[in-house]
Amino acid sequence: MAAAFADLPDDIDALKAALTIERARMRDVAAELAVARAKASEDLALIAHQKLRIAKLERQIYGPRSERSERLIDQLALQFEELEASATQDELAAELAVAKATLVAGFTRKRPERNTFPDHLPRERVVIDPPTACDCCGGNRLRKLGEDVTRTLEAIPRQWKVIETVREKFTCRDCEKVSQAPAPFHVIPRGWAGANLLAMILFEKFGQHQPLNRQAERYALEGVPVSLSTMADAVGSGCAALDPILRRVEAHVMAAERLHGDDTTVPVLAKGKTDTGRCWVYVRDDRPFGGTSPPAAAFYYSRDRRGEHPQTHLAGYAGLFQADAFDGYRQLYLPGRSPGRILEAGCWVHARRPFFAMADLAENARRQASGKKTIALSPIAIEVVRRIDALFEIERPINGRTAQERQTVRQELSKPLVDALAVYMREQRAKLSRGHDLARAIDYILKRWAAFTLFLDDGRVCLSNNAAERALRGIALGRKSWLFCGSDRGGQRAAAMYSLIVTAKMNDVDPQAWLADVLARIATHPAHRIDELLPWNWMPQPSALSAAAA
Repeated sequence: MAAAFADLPDDIDALKAALTIERARMRDVAAELAVARAKASEDLALIAHQKLRIAKLERQIYGPRSERSERLIDQLALQFEELEASATQDELAAELAVAKATLVAGFTRKRPERNTFPDHLPRERVVIDPPTACDCCGGNRLRKLGEDVTRTLEAIPRQWKVIETVREKFTCRDCEKVSQAPAPFHVIPRGWAGANLLAMILFEKFGQHQPLNRQAERYALEGVPVSLSTMADAVGSGCAALDPILRRVEAHVMAAERLHGDDTTVPVLAKGKTDTGRCWVYVRDDRPFGGTSPPAAAFYYSRDRRGEHPQTHLAGYAGLFQADAFDGYRQLYLPGRSPGRILEAGCWVHARRPFFAMADLAENARRQASGKKTIALSPIAIEVVRRIDALFEIERPINGRTAQERQTVRQELSKPLVDALAVYMREQRAKLSRGHDLARAIDYILKRWAAFTLFLDDGRVCLSNNAAERALRGIALGRKSWLFCGSDRGGQRAAAMYSLIVTAKMNDVDPQAWLADVLARIATHPAHRIDELLPWNWMPQPSALSAAAA
């Protein structure tokens, strides 16, 4: 270590100069890496595009030999859109890195020439106020020299039009200097898609579970053909623009006193097969115990279900955590954990399910009426379900009251029932064999008794983890529609958009309207006021609403 510092100068100014040079070199290295990553992403997207074109041509030549060939085209289309969106994100990242560097050449993707907008679409001419004085000398003797027109494809719900934003050019008669209003910001490079159209594409894909190839087919039927690559490019740009909002939502979720956690399976396209990934969710919802903080959800994607993933997600969290008994959470509950201990809160709904499967009287009645074989019901299971249901009956009237009020009611009404339930389950457990289904269901509760009874001493704890399960419901319903994620990057992108869309819904905000307004404003919005654009603080601009209604 001493030899490493031996060559350094002793003069402070020389050290500062050396540090400045080293920082510039590191910026150049980071820019070169970003450019290389962008080029690699572009190549992968190009390869996927060619594979998709070949598959479509083969289907046209040889005909639809089987349903499998159609599904293969859908898989290739999904893989291509994910790679195209990733390439756009990497290109934007490379542009930012090159802007900070000094010696690295910029990178521009080679995109195919975009089709002109259909002539039958109506045009709306928006003229930006021209300059009234020369930018050079300040003179007011201006004459019109020409104009630049940016055509943006915009979507008014079920009505299409092309907005022509005109920037008139004026030349000064005194100094011949040309003056023109600055170009407006567009989320999509070169401004082909307006904020409303981009929000619709994003919400349809991630909120309504409609893959881009199906959206493209629907738009073509409406007389507006938009290529799959163009739409995938829009998704990548939109996700990149919304990243600051996502970071603020995640920070808000992880600052909660109590979190709900859960995960669900996500099919992921792999080489020659489909893998099973996981989508994790952490929900902040303080409303059940009278909290005033807005609800929010943070989603994360992983390729497997190893415990290291939730441990990474919650590395900086300390507080209450409501989840199932997944072994991967065990490290989170260690007493000496840094930055603080996480207290486990059990979910009585999870505990109730195996008992209910052996106590479903209604299902047995339906089976008997249809002539099917009935389920063997267990009197022990029926009694346990009855006692757990009594606990939920106590919870309903106190939902939304303060934590102290909830704790008081629980100590008075719920605690005697819980103590009696523990005695009953221990008595029945002693009569059952180790491998009995009822024995496993009882052991699930008794081995985690401290977690299941934490709600008696802390009014912030809920009896169930339904908040997390409600957040995952959209994914479970949409899986059959979107079939699978096209890649790991696609899974991460989907998790990010789920965080924003589900958070908007939890705050009773229309996700598509919120996305459209935020995408239109975020580039010019001050960074220190970014919280104003969060769903629970969002106030739509009247100008944006009037433009959308026009």
